[in-house]
Amino acid sequence: MLNDAKEELRAGYAAIIANDPDSEAVAFYDTDSGRSQSKKWIKSYTDKNVTVIGKLPVFDPKVTVLDGGTTASLGYCTDESEAYTKHRKTGKVEGNPADMDPEVYYLVTLRKSSQGVWQNASVRSERGECAK
Repeated sequence: MLNDAKEELRAGYAAIIANDPDSEAVAFYDTDSGRSQSKKWIKSYTDKNVTVIGKLPVFDPKVTVLDGGTTASLGYCTDESEAYTKHRKTGKVEGNPADMDPEVYYLVTLRKSSQGVWQNASVRSERGECAK
């Protein structure tokens, strides 16, 4: 399960870097509702003509399996301290404002597909909600 969630996240960032909101790799790891949400997230970068660079460590994953093993909840944190956007045309690099908490908590709902792949059904995030 954690592997599939990790690969979905990697596929999303690869889609941003490739400027490809219709990425098939992302679609593989998303349910229909999750795909819509992922595409919107990817386009929030590609529509601004920016890509991502730097490091984005993920930490403190917690999994809860539900519905007899067909649904799961995954919570984890990221640290955006060394994550940046880079404008494709100008090369301008930007990070978060100095007064913004760099840690973001994510809560992902995963559903197991008929092929046994754990797919993102929904994602919520809250900046500054990671346990210290």
